Amino acid sequence: MRLMLRSLDCVIVLALITATGCNDKSAPPTAPTEAQAAPKMKMTTPIPPSITTPDSVDTRIGSLKFKDGFPDDATVQKVYDNLDFSRGVQAFMSGMPGTSLVGMRNGFQKLGVINGTILIYEDRLDSKSLFLTGNTDSVYFSTWLNLKDGPLVIEAPPKVLAFLDDFWFQYVTDIGNAGRDKGQGGKYLVLPPGYKGKVPEGYFVALSRTYNLWLMGRGFPVNGDIKPAVESIKKNLRIYPLAQAKNPPETKFINGSGVEFNTVHANDFSYFEELNEVVQAEPNEALDPERLGLFASIGIEKGKPFAPDARMKKILTDAAAVGNATSRAILFRTRMKEARYYPNSAWVTTFAGGYEFLSQPGVRNLDARTMFQYYATGITPAMALKMVGVGSQYAAAFVDSEGKPLDGSKTYKIHLPPNIPAKDFWSFVVYDNQTRSMLQTDQQFPSIGSQTKSIVVNPDTSVDVWFGPTAPQGHESNWVQTVPNKGWSVLLRLYGPLQPWFDKSWKPGEFVLVK
Repeated sequence: MRLMLRSLDCVIVLALITATGCNDKSAPPTAPTEAQAAPKMKMTTPIPPSITTPDSVDTRIGSLKFKDGFPDDATVQKVYDNLDFSRGVQAFMSGMPGTSLVGMRNGFQKLGVINGTILIYEDRLDSKSLFLTGNTDSVYFSTWLNLKDGPLVIEAPPKVLAFLDDFWFQYVTDIGNAGRDKGQGGKYLVLPPGYKGKVPEGYFVALSRTYNLWLMGRGFPVNGDIKPAVESIKKNLRIYPLAQAKNPPETKFINGSGVEFNTVHANDFSYFEELNEVVQAEPNEALDPERLGLFASIGIEKGKPFAPDARMKKILTDAAAVGNATSRAILFRTRMKEARYYPNSAWVTTFAGGYEFLSQPGVRNLDARTMFQYYATGITPAMALKMVGVGSQYAAAFVDSEGKPLDGSKTYKIHLPPNIPAKDFWSFVVYDNQTRSMLQTDQQFPSIGSQTKSIVVNPDTSVDVWFGPTAPQGHESNWVQTVPNKGWSVLLRLYGPLQPWFDKSWKPGEFVLVK
């Protein structure tokens, strides 16, 4: 009996102590329960630490928590937000070939330039039309093609340099000087994806992977006069359905000189809406599954509406901003050694890895593709391959001789050594860093070159050119205007490039600040 009472007393005392401790704010906190190590089992073996996940990992997106490798709710939210964001950034850069041509198509459609209607720059392209790195030297002609109703015939004029790119900016065919007609003119037949019909003889046949295509071409001045090129293009260029080949409808021309319109893709959230336009318009077979899978992972998938919720729209808005910033870094401050023409020089190529942007056979150079697509348009071997005396070559510069950004408030001088290696002609064209289109100044054409009638050539055939907000006294004929407080870049074009360009025995000077 006495033993039972003692036991009962102990229980009561223990209960009182516990109750008092719960209400006593001065009592020490209870220690957290530590994770218990799994017991060693019969089949237990040593596990390499490198294949395990710690309970807590500090990363650039914050601290990530796991219980024996299982992520907690906060970690799952962080990593999915990061995954959607990173895929959005990659989609911005990987989808640029398509969105660039959405910008082109949308601009053309506003002018009614499609299939049988052709935009031609009878008085040359000027800075009022927003085109990525357009030029003032040649007679541009261009149109949008749609093959939904069947094959189209293109009757090419002689002595032009033209090409077709599909809606994913993939090369289809050259036309003209670098094409199968060898500059003599001829009929091209463009077939839609999966075409099963009969292919008639007498055509240069091109099969497109997409229904939508972009035709771009240039005619060239004759002794400095562009009128013969304009007349030849308007007389000989025809586009019509194959079904109407026996009685072709009239081809119409619209003069684009001085016309204000935009062909440049967006850099904000609407970029992804442009990307969706291409995906919905074309068969999946037109592009690789990897990129289509990337686009699908952020909600852009053929046959389905692109309708991101508030969370996803915010993420993609941020992704567009970072994708745009990344593209600008790749373009203006490239880290690709293979893009540089010369050591310690501003001059770079925008065709690193050729027109397919390959670092080696079968390996895409992603930065090279982004660099080109963000800055320029037109995918064709004629602009990238070594073809002495044929086609064209390009060199871009974004900084001066000291590596500083070209500033529209300052004046620069550049020297082109003697015997500039261009069989046909050469030119400089200045571009706005924001739009990558021609810089809009008081000059109608922000350019200068061997076709500029007033240009002064030194006795040894070298040329000095000045770029700045006002003309240097005595050098007005060799001056291109810039805009104060606005950044700019320049492209050097060589038409009919000669061997000294390819073997680098001839090298353009740098942009030297005039103080």
